[in-house]
Amino acid sequence: MSQHNPVEPLLLYFNGLIPLKNEEKELVQAKFHHRLYRKRQYVLQEGDVCTHLNFVVRGCLRLYKIDDRGNTHILQFAAENYWVNDLGSFHGLKASQLNIDALEDTVTLQITRDDLVTLFTQAPKFDRIFRVLMENSYIRLQQRLLQNISSTAEDRYKSFIEIYPHLVNRLSQVQIAAFLGIAPESLSRLRNGLSKTAKPKP
Repeated sequence: MSQHNPVEPLLLYFNGLIPLKNEEKELVQAKFHHRLYRKRQYVLQEGDVCTHLNFVVRGCLRLYKIDDRGNTHILQFAAENYWVNDLGSFHGLKASQLNIDALEDTVTLQITRDDLVTLFTQAPKFDRIFRVLMENSYIRLQQRLLQNISSTAEDRYKSFIEIYPHLVNRLSQVQIAAFLGIAPESLSRLRNGLSKTAKPKP
């Protein structure tokens, strides 16, 4: 398969979960479509219906909510080989309460709801693959909720570093703070404190 095939990263991703046959690879190539989003461009806006599932090939997207006071609450970052979607809107065909936008120029592979159903029908293996993806997403959501209830800001920051080590230097302090649910100034103090404790004693 050509190295210039735009769907190749997704084929490798699926193949890492469950090996694909050639006809299944051809289905992926037929049903997923390449899309570029420029920095700050919306993938989904609150009030619209989420019409595609999004797999990130290159770049970084964020899933977030803006509350009535204008505060931004980031639910998820999605960089290379991550999925980001409003599943409730996508499956229920309902107006989304969330936003997805690009923090960097971002290349995605997208599939519509109808094409996803066709994929499941023509190749049942993908039904299993996406069930695993949904289960993993649900587990991460539960862990995130538990952290917000019972963890300190320091614990949440350490967890962020573990989950998103590749994004620590790509995201602004404001973005990371909005994900952790703390003020940017608090994150700065937290980082400084951890930096001091990490320095070796003379």
